[in-house]
Amino acid sequence: MDELPEQDFPARRAEMVEHQLRGRGIGDGRVLAAMGEVPRERFVAERRRDLAYADAALPIGSEQTISQPWIVAAILQALELKGDERVLEIGTGSGYSTCLLGRLASHVVSVERHSSLARAAAEALASCSASNVELMVGDGSRGVPDRAPFDAIAVHAAAPAAPPALIDQLADGGRLVVPVAEGSEEMLTLLRRRGSELESTAIFPCRFVPLIGAEGF
Repeated sequence: MDELPEQDFPARRAEMVEHQLRGRGIGDGRVLAAMGEVPRERFVAERRRDLAYADAALPIGSEQTISQPWIVAAILQALELKGDERVLEIGTGSGYSTCLLGRLASHVVSVERHSSLARAAAEALASCSASNVELMVGDGSRGVPDRAPFDAIAVHAAAPAAPPALIDQLADGGRLVVPVAEGSEEMLTLLRRRGSELESTAIFPCRFVPLIGAEGF
């Protein structure tokens, strides 16, 4: 496949927003705007940049992937971000979702298990002037308790259940989106804290890499 000229990426990005996102039920205007602005091609390997706006997940190394655009948008939409939130992200990966969260929230703390991915993500985020995101390397299943509470938490790996540590770090009224694995099935799930109660809503079936850690697999 021939390398896609740099000037063609904005058109591909606009097409992605219109057909892959808006055309498939993503209606949050802020999410659509952010995904129309963030250059996804900077978060994939150079040899795969021609596929940056394909409707598919792509490998990024360390047996991890950058999720297909629609999955990313669906998670962001479920978080219902207005702009003033403090967000915790579990699984920085390529940094693409991190960058989008930075556009949609006030401050983002993102935890990645693989130091090599965290370094690459930091470079990509710097190229996009993402100044309100903070990267950490560690066990994301434990969250970052000394920075809690968080208004929203996004988990980009499947867990056997929503990690209790993350639930504990969720602010009142906060939203946690996590893929929950039950047997061979995975369901993207929204948890919303209402005081001492949690409301759980199944969003849609999905497929993610496993969450490795003390409160994962």
